[in-house]
Amino acid sequence: MDKLMDSPWFLRITALLLAMLLFLSAKSGDESLNAANSGNMTDIIRDIPVEVYYDDDNLVVTGVPETVDMTIEGPTSFVQTAKQLKDFTVFVDLRNLNMGEHEVMVQVENLYEKVESKLDPAYIEVNIEEKVTRELRVDPEFNERLLAENFVVTSMKSSPERVQITGAKSVIESISYVKATVGGDQGLNETFTQEASVKVLDKDLSKLNVTIEPAEVDVTVEIEEYSREIPISLQQSGTIKDGVVINELTPKTKTVRVFGNKAVIDSLDTLPLDVDVSTLEKSGTIKVKIPVPKGVSRISKEEIEVAADVTPAPVDEEIIEDDSALIESRNFEDVNIVVRGLTESDSYSFLEPENGQLLVTVKGLNTDLDALEEKDFQLYVDASDALAGENQLDVQVEGLEDGTWTVSSPTITVNVERT
Repeated sequence: MDKLMDSPWFLRITALLLAMLLFLSAKSGDESLNAANSGNMTDIIRDIPVEVYYDDDNLVVTGVPETVDMTIEGPTSFVQTAKQLKDFTVFVDLRNLNMGEHEVMVQVENLYEKVESKLDPAYIEVNIEEKVTRELRVDPEFNERLLAENFVVTSMKSSPERVQITGAKSVIESISYVKATVGGDQGLNETFTQEASVKVLDKDLSKLNVTIEPAEVDVTVEIEEYSREIPISLQQSGTIKDGVVINELTPKTKTVRVFGNKAVIDSLDTLPLDVDVSTLEKSGTIKVKIPVPKGVSRISKEEIEVAADVTPAPVDEEIIEDDSALIESRNFEDVNIVVRGLTESDSYSFLEPENGQLLVTVKGLNTDLDALEEKDFQLYVDASDALAGENQLDVQVEGLEDGTWTVSSPTITVNVERT
């Protein structure tokens, strides 16, 4: 044995075996180290935004998902870096496609070469359509159950009244409603204005994918107390004087607007007014106050004028024996005309007659005419319903009984300027 160990060949073979063991050990360590540093891994990046390349000035694209998921595989360090930085782009390129339906591939760019990817979905169905714009009227909406009792909506309007709606041609053609809805607290009893978003809906009330300009409008809801126009009916009250005959009583105002409790107002067919005939002796115009019934809060007029057609009692012939009691006439020249019914900010000018004066002739007993002065009556026209510009108005006299006076012109022309 000692001789064998002393043999040169033994030593050589032993050295060779040791060298081979050392080599194999080192190689195994290097491979383990490399495997640890450069092993592959797989991961998923979710909700990656999708870019769409197309002519967005003239076209509209539908069918492209907002995000996709991507599975990536490759060296661990590259996969981890890609997931952390997300410095790549997922896109679909539609720039060379015509209008219509297409199946297109979802692509990724700027991803590391050593990393492989798989997109979900990998292909999508898209529809490319012509982009069109239409101007449509906004229909305001309001829930009337929010109103206080006995209040109603008289009108609703939006500002602006119309909006520009842009989208795919097929979508624009399917528009059935353009709404702007406002609300509020329970018990609303006065007009209000509120900003509201505009909604575009199809016939099934599904919201459509369009662009709206402006996207919000101001909606004004006019709210008033419940009211109706009620016809006026006249009924006589009091005792007619001996010999006097009441031929007819006619209201100059046929209807008035009555506000208040809805049930009460709806039960009114007419608004009865009592006319006291006990003081009537001759034809003329009288004023009658309008009573406010129970359940009514207010009436558009407090009083109206009633034209009374009256046949006077026969005159005792004994009272006209004296010549001074005979009926004659008297002229009042250049009587100024007063214009009533305008606001302080309105203005007017006389066109015919230019000086705003007329001749008034009054008939009556000599004794009455001798005592009559111009200050005892007034010549006027009612311009409350006059429009801006030229208006022909009826001349009226206050302070003289109907049938006792005439004017040189029954109408005049007035130019009204309203502000």
